Amino acid sequence: MSVPSYDDLFNPVIKALHELGGSGSVSEIEEKVAELLKLSEEDINSIHRGNRTELSYRLAWTRNYLKRYGVLENSSRGVWALTQKGRETKNVDKKEVNYFVKNLDKQSESIESEVAEGGKPESSLKLWEDELLEQLLKLSPEAFERLCQRILRESGFIQVEVTGRSGDGGIDGRGIIKIGGLLSFKIIFQSKRYSGSVSSQQVRDFRGAMVGHADKGLFITTGAFTRDAKQEATRDGAPPIDLLDGDDLVEKMKELKLGVKIKTEEVVEVDKEWFSNF
Repeated sequence: MSVPSYDDLFNPVIKALHELGGSGSVSEIEEKVAELLKLSEEDINSIHRGNRTELSYRLAWTRNYLKRYGVLENSSRGVWALTQKGRETKNVDKKEVNYFVKNLDKQSESIESEVAEGGKPESSLKLWEDELLEQLLKLSPEAFERLCQRILRESGFIQVEVTGRSGDGGIDGRGIIKIGGLLSFKIIFQSKRYSGSVSSQQVRDFRGAMVGHADKGLFITTGAFTRDAKQEATRDGAPPIDLLDGDDLVEKMKELKLGVKIKTEEVVEVDKEWFSNF
């Protein structure tokens, strides 16, 4: 089967979060939805445009709609969770959700959208994730390496260096992360400003360069990882490699407030009880 439309993914996402215990990261939700729908490798790895898979792109819209409908919420760390309403909901009517969200759009006049026949939301505004990824793809490889260095530093790594050497299996830099101020681990990373999916062979090549030089590896890309690549990264008996794909990368930048501006609405309420002190 092909990847369902964003609104046909409403109920699979809700079911996935229920099975995940009520919350999950973007990648955990994507993996669980693919499992529930029995999507093929071809479906999972199908590229929507540039560097996002079709599944990732449509799930982003799905989460957006379900959040505005009130069944999902998300934290600054990129974790999505069922709200109280969501925990009490097993299924939603996609027409009802679309109608509700479209009415919100009309009331706020912030987004003028309609549902196209192909099942994709048409909007005058892009998802912020897509806008940020487009900016990342405009960077030179060297600039992207420096950005990754900054992200690691902001995340608590020390002695982060960009090496950018060729012929070393993709090692672009190294650093040290301390856990609890007691344990430290040497990390090497590869930063790949890339449109498309990273294969399992590329992960294996990176692991080959990592052995003997670091405790762990970190593979950062603006693209996606194939399911085989994800399995290779956690293969039993092999040094572990952590993967940070485009979706995780933009969420991390949002969390660290790098390259994004987060606007919050000021709500002023009169504290009537305060006046009882006079």
